[in-house]
Amino acid sequence: MFKRIALWATMNIAILAMITIITRVLGVGNYLNAYGLNYQSLMIYCLIWGMAGSFISLWMSKFMVKMTMGVKVVEANGQFSGLVNTVHRLAKAANLPKMPEVGLYESPEVNAFATGPSKSNSLVAVSTGMLRSMNEDEIEGVLGHEIAHIANGDMVTMTLLQGVINSFVLFFAKIITFFIDQAMRDEEGRGGLGFFAHIAVEILLQIVFGIIGMFITSWFSRMREYSADLGGAQLAGREKMIAALRRLKGQYENGYFDHRNEEMAAFKISSKEKGLRAMLSSHPSLDDRIRRLEMGR
Repeated sequence: MFKRIALWATMNIAILAMITIITRVLGVGNYLNAYGLNYQSLMIYCLIWGMAGSFISLWMSKFMVKMTMGVKVVEANGQFSGLVNTVHRLAKAANLPKMPEVGLYESPEVNAFATGPSKSNSLVAVSTGMLRSMNEDEIEGVLGHEIAHIANGDMVTMTLLQGVINSFVLFFAKIITFFIDQAMRDEEGRGGLGFFAHIAVEILLQIVFGIIGMFITSWFSRMREYSADLGGAQLAGREKMIAALRRLKGQYENGYFDHRNEEMAAFKISSKEKGLRAMLSSHPSLDDRIRRLEMGR
């Protein structure tokens, strides 16, 4: 049930784990003193490394999607000139400082996503299935939604949020690991977890706290989807945006999506789960998104 935001979360956890191993091996981080933990120094240390891990993920985002999904950048004077021109027209309407790259990847599903480290360095990618299954108005609605994500700075905002969560993940993992280590020592300070066990326990705690943090990022992601829908309606037209969502709903309900790449889905996800699963969904239900647009929200 974590697939929808699993790639980004997994990348963050992997980076945090790597930071833990490197800093532990090199002995970096002066947050221990004769009295135990210096919480202020530890928080500063975790904030620096937590933000670093998140921004590394953002910096690598375009490269990662091109590699993992086989996204090929298309040019304005080539076979898909109409697609590129539509993206650029919407980007100009959204006052983006630089035109996004436009990419295409092979998949039968109806999907599109935007990524990149900034408004000046972004990528909008669409599936071949979307080009085959949607008409021009519906495609424009989808592209308007993705351009709105870029214009709203959602990638950077999500990165900042993830960076704060990463910092607290590191902070609490290190504190708990420290107290576990202390509890295992004798009166003379001998024993404890040992070097490798210390690393293993800390990484395990990072994974646990990272999953807890996904509840926050999932909620924030759902709120940003509503904003991107509204932005897409403003850029491409409300009827085009609603038509795109309705087409998407039909495709989703008929099981036309390629679940092999579900973790990269940005536009397609329609959460019908309830309870815990719904709280971990990165996207609201399509019915709810359509209803909000129809009500002008």
